[in-house]
Amino acid sequence: MPESAITTDATGYRPLLFSIAYGMTGSVGDAEDIVQDAFLGLTRADQAGTTITNLKAYLTTSVTRLGINHLTSARVRRETYVGEWLPEPVVVTADRPGPAEHAELADALSMAFLVLLEALSPTERAVFMLREAFGYGYPEIADAVGKSEANCRQILTRARKRLAPSAQAVDTRARKAEADELARRFFEATEGGDLDALLRLLSPDVVFHGDGGGKARALGKALTGLRRVAQLLIGGLRRNRKLGVTLTPATVNGRPGAVLHDASGRVASVLELHIADGTIQAVHAVSNPDKLTHLGPVSGIGLVKPR
Repeated sequence: MPESAITTDATGYRPLLFSIAYGMTGSVGDAEDIVQDAFLGLTRADQAGTTITNLKAYLTTSVTRLGINHLTSARVRRETYVGEWLPEPVVVTADRPGPAEHAELADALSMAFLVLLEALSPTERAVFMLREAFGYGYPEIADAVGKSEANCRQILTRARKRLAPSAQAVDTRARKAEADELARRFFEATEGGDLDALLRLLSPDVVFHGDGGGKARALGKALTGLRRVAQLLIGGLRRNRKLGVTLTPATVNGRPGAVLHDASGRVASVLELHIADGTIQAVHAVSNPDKLTHLGPVSGIGLVKPR
């Protein structure tokens, strides 16, 4: 069935809608499903003769409310998640543009930012993200979440207070050229086993976060300490090299990172670097196979054997 004029016009908003849905869920697959559901709803409304005066606002509202509903139903799964939770990585390499041509994603949704949002309720998350990450005005946010403008202002104030202890570190971001150069030196040092060089690149307060989801080997909680993190990184990459694992630099959630592939070219894990103040502040590593399937065939290296 040919597309109507309104659904054709809506296609241009797909990258923004994907980014909003991904910001709500932290899942590439769920975000794509939410955007598809929003487009189906638009088609039905158009066929029913509904007058839509502001297409962007209509779609934003649809995606936001679908995201709130998804988070509400997924809360139990999040609470029983094994180990640290990290979002599914959105990866861009030279030969892979990434899902939904996500032009809106690069400046907003780092892993650290999405982990921060996990402390909020679904509605708080929607209000905070639409305002802080995408710059929506209060009238648009109020329509999207079905609250008054005054209520949305209160929700945002409450969310900011809740996130205040860690929000500043997440907001700080290095210039792209500086970040890319630090990332290049980081991977050169880790792959070369140069501990001294790596120590000079890491922040004294560096943190390593790993997400194996109980299915792949990963730390049960965040690892802190400059030397401990450096030794973990070098030791891990040394073991991977012996198994034939290769590392490909990539942009991950808009930040410098890399994809690790096994000897057969299957995805083993994804790394994202949080860089600020001239040093690497945090390393996020996703090895949960369920969070890598959108990147291609997934490796069995590092999987935990079922008991």
